[in-house]
Amino acid sequence: MKDKIKEFMRGRYGADHLSNFIMVFACVFMVLGILIRVDVVRLILFVIAVVALVFSYVRIFSKNHVKRYNENQKYLEIKDKVIYKIKNSKFVTKDRTVKIYKCPGCGVKVRVPKGKGKILITCPKCHTEFVKKT
Repeated sequence: MKDKIKEFMRGRYGADHLSNFIMVFACVFMVLGILIRVDVVRLILFVIAVVALVFSYVRIFSKNHVKRYNENQKYLEIKDKVIYKIKNSKFVTKDRTVKIYKCPGCGVKVRVPKGKGKILITCPKCHTEFVKKT
């Protein structure tokens, strides 16, 4: 039996990051379908989940390596951009002792100490001065 599965999978693309993401997406929609009591919404969620699972398995069993690889690379690029934006957003700050402002002249981010009241900030790049409360 093991040899038959190995023989079947020979030359196939297999699972990658995108396939795994689609499977998790499908599982989340299935769980939501179980939790929601409205029949129409439940049906829609289950249909979306089944379509996602079928798409994921089509990718896994595909023999077109180049196309699947390009799809996965595109997914990884988008994922990296989203993660970068989240990590560098103004809502997620690791250092609680500074405040970050954008220079009105050139748009450079300027870090200033927190809790100093109103201060005069000078941009290190264009030397524009602006007053902000920290």
